[in-house]
Amino acid sequence: MVAVLTALWPDKPESDWAYTGGFAIACGALALALALAAFAGVRFVAFQRLQWLSPWLFALALFFAAWEAVTAKLGLLPLPFFPPPQAIVEVVIDDWGRLAEGIFASARLLATGYFLGAAVGFVTGVAIGWSRLAGYWIHPVLRFIGPLPATAWLPLAFFVFPSSFSASIFLIALATGFPVTVLTWSGVACVKSAYYDIARTLGATQRFLVLKVAIPAAMPHVFVGLFMGLGNSFAVLVVAEMLGVKAGLGWYLQWA
Repeated sequence: MVAVLTALWPDKPESDWAYTGGFAIACGALALALALAAFAGVRFVAFQRLQWLSPWLFALALFFAAWEAVTAKLGLLPLPFFPPPQAIVEVVIDDWGRLAEGIFASARLLATGYFLGAAVGFVTGVAIGWSRLAGYWIHPVLRFIGPLPATAWLPLAFFVFPSSFSASIFLIALATGFPVTVLTWSGVACVKSAYYDIARTLGATQRFLVLKVAIPAAMPHVFVGLFMGLGNSFAVLVVAEMLGVKAGLGWYLQWA
């Protein structure tokens, strides 16, 4: 459907995109490959998975068809904010070098900030959930810092840290660390006291209670915090790169 629409419906005269034909051929080849896989794989498990995905594939085809129609064919959406699919393909092919460099820089920045924030948040959450003394000192700080979005710390971070890279790492770590801290703390605090009582009856030490009872029981909460922190880190990554970092996808969106 997308291939036929792209190939037979001409683009607007003022928007003659370079890769319209190639995009139509690629869509047609993909549709043919899926059809052949469906017919050839009737007796295989892969066909059952393809059947399960068929509503999503149909919805994806409708999405691309509507996208192509309202951008390249009808021009209802303004450029360059709403480019057609083949325009994105053109940019990826023609500017692949800078895109690859930006992807690598963003991945390095995101991984560094995310894992640092997750590690600090995990340790802090365990400390608050286990120790009343740690909770007494750290909990008020969390109540003050936590509700503030990480982007609100942008001016202070770029002023305090020696480079935009280190400031961006701090912001990503902050955005990641808060949900990890809160949910780890909640998980440790919600462990049933009966688990501790049974372990103490068997002679468990404090270290054993933390490492073998509290942390494993809190892992579902921890993974929810990691998932929430990942979403926050992506949002902060783009903003930080657009405002200060010299490489990355955010910088590419701002200056390329």
